[in-house]
Amino acid sequence: MRKILVIDVGGSNVKMMISAREKRRKFPSGLKLGPAEAVKQITEATSDWSFDAIAIGFPAPVRDGKIMTDPKHLGKGWTGFDFAKALGKPARVVNDASLQALGSYHGERRMLFLGLGTGLGSALVWKNHVLPLELGDLPYQDDFIIEDWLGEEGLESLGKKEWQRETLHALAHLKSAFIADHVVLGGGNAKLIEKLPDGFELGHNRNAYPGGVRLWETDPETKRPRWRIM
Repeated sequence: MRKILVIDVGGSNVKMMISAREKRRKFPSGLKLGPAEAVKQITEATSDWSFDAIAIGFPAPVRDGKIMTDPKHLGKGWTGFDFAKALGKPARVVNDASLQALGSYHGERRMLFLGLGTGLGSALVWKNHVLPLELGDLPYQDDFIIEDWLGEEGLESLGKKEWQRETLHALAHLKSAFIADHVVLGGGNAKLIEKLPDGFELGHNRNAYPGGVRLWETDPETKRPRWRIM
């Protein structure tokens, strides 16, 4: 069975996982982290791990496995970066919210994943399909975008109580807009919501690992990837 290294790149940390049991490893990211330094630290942190392929969740739009733009919360030089060449192993790259969503999916007909962290990650999942979304850039109140309110900056400026109220209001509308049967909330700030409405579930950052493994699953008949990343 193929062994997968899963790398979850976030605005605060880069996390690496080799199994559901092994303790994950991480190092700080941030606005100065570019691809060369990231590869150096990933290589050093995983030097004693053996793996066959790599699954990467990255905090920017990704299409056909290629990063389309530099992320807001990291350094420059990521657009089109070739992880497979740099790390010397087959690599598949998806948006970080898509990786979490894929690992959080339990077979619901239509699941919306929303990541409440540095920004607002988002993806829609249904049978064998993952649709990456960029909901964080949606226009919102007073000429802001929605992640200005639901992300880390919104939490700091509004305070916990008002942020909870505003976030629950927005999440209910997003669930309705996507006709979602179920919503999973991930990201570091999801746990701050004290009472989730019906149809909402708290996710976990460790769901990135099963998401990375699923990213490499193949259909036994066609030998093609089981999951279609739209």
